[in-house]
Amino acid sequence: MPSMRLRVTALATGAAMLALASCSSGNDSGGSKSELKLYNDKGAWSQFFDQMGAQSKTEIGLGMKPVGYTDEPTYTAFIKASFRTKVKPDLFTWSTGGRLTEIVKQKQVADTTDIWQAAIKSGDLSADLAKYYTIDGKQYCVPLNTAYWGMFYNKKMFAKYKLKPPATWAELENLARTLKSKGETPFNHTTPTSLFSFVWFEQLLVGTNPDLYEKLGTGQASYTDPGVVDVMKRWKTMIDAGWFSNPGDKADPADHFKSGKAAMVSSGTWFNTSMTQRQLKLGEDYGFFFIPNVNPSLPKTSLVFESGPLCSLTKAPDPAASTKFLKWWVTPAAQEKWANSRGDVSGNPRVKIAQPELSKITKEAAGGEYRLMQRYFEAAPAPVLTAALDGLSGFTVKPDTYMKVLETIQKANEQYWKTQGN
Repeated sequence: MPSMRLRVTALATGAAMLALASCSSGNDSGGSKSELKLYNDKGAWSQFFDQMGAQSKTEIGLGMKPVGYTDEPTYTAFIKASFRTKVKPDLFTWSTGGRLTEIVKQKQVADTTDIWQAAIKSGDLSADLAKYYTIDGKQYCVPLNTAYWGMFYNKKMFAKYKLKPPATWAELENLARTLKSKGETPFNHTTPTSLFSFVWFEQLLVGTNPDLYEKLGTGQASYTDPGVVDVMKRWKTMIDAGWFSNPGDKADPADHFKSGKAAMVSSGTWFNTSMTQRQLKLGEDYGFFFIPNVNPSLPKTSLVFESGPLCSLTKAPDPAASTKFLKWWVTPAAQEKWANSRGDVSGNPRVKIAQPELSKITKEAAGGEYRLMQRYFEAAPAPVLTAALDGLSGFTVKPDTYMKVLETIQKANEQYWKTQGN
């Protein structure tokens, strides 16, 4: 299986050529723009970005058009190519954590400290969220979205077999056994080329030993630590029991869910957007629960959290216009439209979530019973993440290789932290 790094390299030239053909962003003479182009890796959200562009045009006189990619390596290649060429996006989506740190260190990302300070003062952003956007004491980008991770489940299938959301990990395992015995597939799995191959590794580890999970992200622990090995063994046992969908099936998880090919899907609350696009209703067709800890003795339930950034470049075509849009983006009017149109939560605490089930999720997450854990995609340094995504994807197909996979990831882990003086 070729690595993600090789795929990105191979696609970089093609992506840049594609961009040259399509990246004329309003007035390229450097004057004040009336419309920005927002490059993103969320092509399925184009209709929602279009709605936001229409609203920003009305409210601040500055429109926005999305340029959506559905292939992550191609998208990553284009953004990184833009650092070296005159073809630069007005705005772009990225991820926090190691990947954001990487391009900030290259001085490619515009400083948004002033936006954050003003938004925290007005109550439009929280200081707790700011830490995910802070690098060397300054903030970069603003939240595109925030999400809590848990389990989406098929309510009709649960009702058919008289099942209910679990309160403990043992109950979740019993659910899986029952569904399997009825000829159903309990969980959706990731495909060999999916960016989400980390999901079950992450969930099992935060639910078993959250301190060890956090140490992995800071280079203070090894991927061959017995606690990590035990997590992989547990995951292998679940795969061997037939609890997951075929990892080679490239169908969208939402399609798996709608068709009944998987009873449950572990994902962020943003997955609700995919469900609503398929005319499924939260609370009627499907429900959501936070996943119980594997280790019941932990004082709090580990809850995976993510926040994806919306960024502008240091050398954006029109820095003032990009900054104007980012300031508007975090306001209640913009965020209410953005969150509720997609059926998701918002990074702005003042936004009222129209969907009662989603509102319940956000209130529960903030109730003090949960320990927020940064999503692995953001927590792992970029080079380590690349090795992990490739390795874990291969593991889902060949579970017996778990030790070799961990050793390979650990080599990347050691190499990275040596360069950081760790």
